[in-house]
Amino acid sequence: MSRGNHKPVLAVDLGGTKIAAAVVSPQGKVISQTYCLSLAHEGPKAVINRLFSGAHQALQQSKLQTSELKGLAIAAAGALDTKRGLVTASPHLPGWCDVPLRDIVAEKLGVETYLINDASAAALGEYHLGAGKGVDNLIYLTVSTGIGGGIIVNGELYQGVDGSAGEIGHMTIDVNGEKCSCGNIGCWETLASGTAVAKETVRRLSQGERSSLLTLTEGKMENITAQTVAQAARQGDTLACDVIAKAAYYLGIGLVNLVNIFNPERIVIGGGMAQMGSLLFAPAQKVVKERAFFLPARTVRIIRAKLGGNSAIIGAALFVFQGGG
Repeated sequence: MSRGNHKPVLAVDLGGTKIAAAVVSPQGKVISQTYCLSLAHEGPKAVINRLFSGAHQALQQSKLQTSELKGLAIAAAGALDTKRGLVTASPHLPGWCDVPLRDIVAEKLGVETYLINDASAAALGEYHLGAGKGVDNLIYLTVSTGIGGGIIVNGELYQGVDGSAGEIGHMTIDVNGEKCSCGNIGCWETLASGTAVAKETVRRLSQGERSSLLTLTEGKMENITAQTVAQAARQGDTLACDVIAKAAYYLGIGLVNLVNIFNPERIVIGGGMAQMGSLLFAPAQKVVKERAFFLPARTVRIIRAKLGGNSAIIGAALFVFQGGG
């Protein structure tokens, strides 16, 4: 990160559920921040308009002009071609196919713009200022609506040839599993994400199983989320405990693959599911100890992210401060 340039960065975290925009200082401090819903089902044009609105609001709060920025960073969910600034595809942003997001934003706002995968950005944030400080080899994992990842190897963000590396949520765990939103079968995301938890809960309730969840959600299955399932599990609900235990098991299976392939010193887990704490982490770590090779399993520490929902925002800003590489 350049220490000679004191200009802040405007960073935008574009996900399938929400858009967060923030002005971030070179020290990684969030100066101002706004949120809005993505409403991704309305398509790319509507989402991009909300992105502009959020960016303008964050700038207004900071009392800065675009000319006072070092640059703008977009941390976007999905497979990206970062060299060309394209969102090539995104399971959680319907209709996004080779959208030249970087150039659209740069032309509209008149500021140098960078594009990075949201989980890769979060990996940078946690590596420099969060739970990954002090290690050179780590994997950041976000477990939320979907599952994404960012990889730091020898102190450098690994992006692959096109900038699309790190889509670990779409490695196949069950070859006979359900179809994923990405079009593949049996992805890790279909088994261990927040969406998977909610879907499995609804499936079992629809088959007549009893649970306090219907009381918590006033009898409306459409209100069931991973968070409500976790709430019921903490209250001892059998169905909720079973569903989370299953997700934790599959989370552990995926972690075993990462531990064996990358031999990281640390795996940092963020996203909404991480808020479940030991309810999710303890059984997942047990699977890693039982199934991963002994040496990398003994070496790795699996811990929660420290920057919370700002991991990607801060990491995207750092990406600009480092010159986009």
